[in-house]
Amino acid sequence: MTRKTMLAVAVLTSAMFACGQDTEKVVIDGSSTVGPIAKAFATYFMAANPDINVTVSESGSGNGAKSMVAGNCDIADMSRAMKPVEFKHAVENDVLPVPHVVALDGIALVTHLSNPVQELSMEQIRDIYLGRIRNWSELGGPARPIVVITRDTNSGTFESFEKLVMGDKKIMSGAEVVGSNGQMRSRVESTPAAIGYVGLGFVEGVRALTIDGVEPTPRAIKTGDYPVARPLFMYTDGYPELGSALYRFVTIYLSSEGQEIVEDLGFVPVTSY
Repeated sequence: MTRKTMLAVAVLTSAMFACGQDTEKVVIDGSSTVGPIAKAFATYFMAANPDINVTVSESGSGNGAKSMVAGNCDIADMSRAMKPVEFKHAVENDVLPVPHVVALDGIALVTHLSNPVQELSMEQIRDIYLGRIRNWSELGGPARPIVVITRDTNSGTFESFEKLVMGDKKIMSGAEVVGSNGQMRSRVESTPAAIGYVGLGFVEGVRALTIDGVEPTPRAIKTGDYPVARPLFMYTDGYPELGSALYRFVTIYLSSEGQEIVEDLGFVPVTSY
């Protein structure tokens, strides 16, 4: 029996056991990039703790921060660091955001598998998203207009991309907007002339480009050689009480099982055993 099957059986058993009992809850909301990690952690955690229910929503990093400040979730998943204005708003509402870096991630520039272009420079990527380069033929590809796809402005991935790639420049107004990493992957996978960007856990079915001669490998992300990399966060209100359900959940990433989960999803663990 595979590990995933064993976990699924354990979760179903746990759900049956917990039915009719008062259950403790851990509520999570925020980034769609961190979401798969939170969901996999939840499956693992509930298998070991049948009396605790963990729910995960993916409304975006910004909404995750708002939800935690409003008291609607225990953990805010964020694919970027909390902004000073968000931190100030939290403190003004008696919430002290504490970051837990649960994984590292590279933002992969992705294209359709049929596109022969396999490498771009940061300057070329910036020019594509500024609308200065509009046809793949300008980059050694087919004579076909580039379909530029970006994320909604509430996305942490969007804000990381804008900061790391665009600098002080704004993405062209005609870019197509999608609402999640999954939607981005699907759109690029089905559109031969498309270019988009996703977290490293979402590159199946599309081509992840080499940037400035560096592939988005776990090692290149860990060493900082890959130029579009970032930490992924879970924020809590204060540091969780030692031994509490929230503490045990938010520290899963430090265990060997947590690191295996992170790696299985295509992200990079922050530590290694």
